Amino acid sequence: MNYLFVASIWIGYCALHSYLISIGFTNLMTRLLKNYYAFYRFFYILISLILLIPLINFTAQSDTRIIITYGYTLSIIRYALISGALLMFFWAFFFNYDSLSFFGIRQILSFGKIKKINPTEEIRRNGLLGIMRHPMYLALIIYLWCQTFRVMDILINTVLTIYVIIGTRLEEKKLVLEFGDTYIKYQQEVPMLIPFTKANFK
Repeated sequence: MNYLFVASIWIGYCALHSYLISIGFTNLMTRLLKNYYAFYRFFYILISLILLIPLINFTAQSDTRIIITYGYTLSIIRYALISGALLMFFWAFFFNYDSLSFFGIRQILSFGKIKKINPTEEIRRNGLLGIMRHPMYLALIIYLWCQTFRVMDILINTVLTIYVIIGTRLEEKKLVLEFGDTYIKYQQEVPMLIPFTKANFK
């Protein structure tokens, strides 16, 4: 089994996923597509899923040897963490974030309309967002490491964890550019990923 090959594919996917939503590329798409940029977010989500599904299937078939098993006590802890991570993820997704905007649907519905952004109103600090700035990313990391059974799982989870952390930092830069001092103040008051830690970790 060529672990390096599979890891390289995942790194390539992460790099492409990050590039397609980077500041430079989205600015380019904004100039090229003009008003039709409203459809870009939906395209981005769609292409990400189309590429991700076969990648997950390929990885699952690449290494079937289980090296980590969970006893009774560890299984209870594992399922408790999985349940908590899923609850955190979906609670934030449906109650703290705008799920329609995440999938690009709201942008499509707003096609052709002019929208003025008020940074104070746009930054949500309700619920989990008052405890950490990116609860969905923390939930994803916890969920990933609770699904560790094989050498391949350890390798891919390490790649994805590093990607989530790097991606979060890049997203922070975009949010500062979008919301300015309002988001910088939010950074100073609420931690990025780990609740109840130093708030101004950027």
